[in-house]
Amino acid sequence: MSDSAPTRLGESLKGFADSGLATLQTRLELFSVELKEEKLRAGSFLFDTVLAALFIGFGFVFLMAFLTVLFWDSHRLLALGLATTGLFIAGVWAGTRAAARLRAGSRLFSASLAEIAHDREALRRKE
Repeated sequence: MSDSAPTRLGESLKGFADSGLATLQTRLELFSVELKEEKLRAGSFLFDTVLAALFIGFGFVFLMAFLTVLFWDSHRLLALGLATTGLFIAGVWAGTRAAARLRAGSRLFSASLAEIAHDREALRRKE
């Protein structure tokens, strides 16, 4: 009997350590996924910001060309005016998207933190 008690205690400790490590591994994998999602969100924000700046920059160039051609006497004004308007609209659209993503903020590690809180609550209920 005396040999059986330490064996059961050792197995119990191994099982407890295994459960703890499995939970830790799951949480670390979740942190990793959330970090990748945040990286993609930041890259998307940067892309939209650069795109907005590019369209607005081209819009200003076309506006200058529009003003230069304003005194010419043909339908070139319509073409340049439409191009300028289109680029400005695209720039405002991309800038609005970038601003919305920035205002939305980051959800980095929110799922992991929620799971850890859930785990802690489950442990409290067992006590």
